[in-house]
Amino acid sequence: MLDSLASGLLTGLTLIIAIGAQNAYVLRQGLLRAHVGPVVAVCAISDLVLIVAGVSGIGTIVEQAGWILDVVRWLGVAFLTWYGVSSLLRARRPQSLEAARAGAPSLRAAVTTAVALTWLNPHVYLDTVLLLGSIANAQGEGRWWFTVGACTASIVWFTGLGYGARLAERALATPRAWRILDVLIGLTMLAIAVKLALG
Repeated sequence: MLDSLASGLLTGLTLIIAIGAQNAYVLRQGLLRAHVGPVVAVCAISDLVLIVAGVSGIGTIVEQAGWILDVVRWLGVAFLTWYGVSSLLRARRPQSLEAARAGAPSLRAAVTTAVALTWLNPHVYLDTVLLLGSIANAQGEGRWWFTVGACTASIVWFTGLGYGARLAERALATPRAWRILDVLIGLTMLAIAVKLALG
């Protein structure tokens, strides 16, 4: 039981910690202290749903329905390109952290963006549903303990990233630091969009 739980926790963290669009967005919202709870909840709950779906065998359906992943991929490319360009445009007019907070998105916009960054990323289906599901099912009777570990990893990571971002607040309070952050986020989003477009 403990082996499967620890294995799920470590595997989940390994897959989720990689810098990506979703993590960059959670970090930005954490720095803004804008709708952190709902954004963290969307990302964590989405991960839980995808992990459980993978362990339950939904990965087989995802594998068979390649056209669905293609549709998701191109929607993801469009959304990530838009978000990346928006971040780069924001960087042209750098703000202080306080000014950025004043211009933070509404709750609806923040949640919609979190949903899009999670569900319009075909890698989430490949990594979370197929890969994690396959690894979990290889655990035999311990697969559900593995699942609990992987789900715990998601909850801990997104909560830590969203609420822990404020620890970097002082370093990122200046307009220059905020410009660098927006440029990095924009370039990350565009790089992921290009990677998705190239398959």
